[in-house]
Amino acid sequence: MEAFLNSSIGILAITVAQTLAVLVPLLIAVAYMTYAERKIMAAMQMRIGPNVVGPFGLLQPFADAAKMLMKETIIPSGANRALFIFAPMLTFILAMIAWAVIPVNEGWAIADINVGILYLFAISSLGVYGIIIAGWASNSKYAFLGALRSAAQMVSYEVSMGFVIVTVLLCVGSLNLTQIVLAQKTVWFFIPLFPMFIIFFISTLAETNRPPFDLAEGESELVAGFMVEYSSMTYALFFLGEYANMFLMSAMTTTLFLGGWLPPVDMAPFNWVPGPLWFILKVCLCMFTFVWVRATFPRYRYDQLMRLGWKVFLPISLVWLVLTAFVLKLAGWLPA
Repeated sequence: MEAFLNSSIGILAITVAQTLAVLVPLLIAVAYMTYAERKIMAAMQMRIGPNVVGPFGLLQPFADAAKMLMKETIIPSGANRALFIFAPMLTFILAMIAWAVIPVNEGWAIADINVGILYLFAISSLGVYGIIIAGWASNSKYAFLGALRSAAQMVSYEVSMGFVIVTVLLCVGSLNLTQIVLAQKTVWFFIPLFPMFIIFFISTLAETNRPPFDLAEGESELVAGFMVEYSSMTYALFFLGEYANMFLMSAMTTTLFLGGWLPPVDMAPFNWVPGPLWFILKVCLCMFTFVWVRATFPRYRYDQLMRLGWKVFLPISLVWLVLTAFVLKLAGWLPA
């Protein structure tokens, strides 16, 4: 048995099993997040929400999936067919493969690599390509303008996100995500780095094109933005990719600032709860905040969005990075 596990086939089988153990619950969570969002927003707006398909409407995600699967995929006659179909697949695949380095517990990661944070930043940056390709391949001015908006928005907020991540790395001295979590045993980073935590979370809203930064879906001028020409499963892949990216950004927030799988206090009864459960609870809290913000804030104008990113978040994150480095050096707290 040991010889089989150490063989190339055994290693491949273990990797496939680990991948399925992450992706299957993630896909189920993405499906039920659509249900949870509708129920949470219904409660906030004194409505009922999904309640017909199955008990309490719990089968509504499966009904939505069946509807998408049975509808016809319509490709515009002037579109680039190959790129038109490839774009949503790219968006969905990138949202999935980023989970390869997310540690749910100590040692619980598909690939616990030493440059995990760089891998995550690279994957999240590549997500803009799916949107640009979708807007261009649709051969529609509305879709192309929506893609340009989304691309500019995502690139703008990635700059401040990068400075936030570098600030966390200064405090840890490692690019390994497991080490970042273990460095928060004494205090979670959202306490000493609170302004950076706020900037990072708001930037994740902009990065995932979520309200109040869903400028690609300005109904009055761009209809549905870069995905306006998409239907059936191609549209569903964009939809699933958006929600999977929300989970990814929530997991990054949890790992960088909320202590990952660590309990709030390392004492009973908090440390009786398994680490993966703490991780899931923190991710769910971040996802709830995504929905809460959507139900609360009106959409920004595009000039307000850009001003916030370039004139507010970028200077603050840069100044806080320099201050953090100065304090760590002055106090002798720089990690070895």
